[in-house]
Amino acid sequence: MTDMSIEDYLTHGGKLSSPDNVPPRYRGELLRLMASFVDSELAASAGFADAINDAPGIKSRIAAARIVMEKADHAERVLAVMAGFGVDTARYEGVHPWAARLGRDADIGTRRQGGDMRLSVFHYPLEGWVDAVVMNVLQGAAAVIQIAEYSRVSYQPLAEVFRAIAPRETRHAELGREGLAKIVATEEGRASARAAVAYWHPRVAAGFGPAASPRYNTLHRFGLRHQPNEALLAEWTEVTGAFLSDLHLN
Repeated sequence: MTDMSIEDYLTHGGKLSSPDNVPPRYRGELLRLMASFVDSELAASAGFADAINDAPGIKSRIAAARIVMEKADHAERVLAVMAGFGVDTARYEGVHPWAARLGRDADIGTRRQGGDMRLSVFHYPLEGWVDAVVMNVLQGAAAVIQIAEYSRVSYQPLAEVFRAIAPRETRHAELGREGLAKIVATEEGRASARAAVAYWHPRVAAGFGPAASPRYNTLHRFGLRHQPNEALLAEWTEVTGAFLSDLHLN
């Protein structure tokens, strides 16, 4: 079977299950998608680890620790799929500055930074518990939407991993919303949360990528994407807008 015939198969909704019959361009795009997810989960885990000690109570500390642990586990699961393509996963066992962040006032848009493939939002530092919770609420909602999209990818072993971790990422977002609801119970907490929303909202939104992305058509043709960036962003805006409105944080 030629590469073109496989691409035609994918365009019509076909699925692949082994690295052996994957076209080169498809392989490159698939590995890019997986690397971005793995690096983002590791950066999120490392960044949020520092927030554990800022948690106001035992339950909050447990919730934060659970998020840190499970995000690292999700990265490991996708990394196992990457290993099937011959990727040298040993480099992930070494020391990498996953917790490294830029200055709070940095403005990098969607640009990648440093030596990894994390989303740009994970280059910004957290400042205290309220800030961490708000970031988790907004980015958690984005993760749920993005993982739902990835759960439909045409490479079945990866789709299965994303479907398995989707409930846990959904729970991370729920934990964030529960924590934020407690924070806004006081006027001081609501004021701090509003400031954090103003900071994180545009940075999380940037993680969906540009509208009318030139790469989307290729990804869609390969069955690696099904909705464009602007559709995912619109869904996130609606979901977070409703929740923030309920808490008077718009």
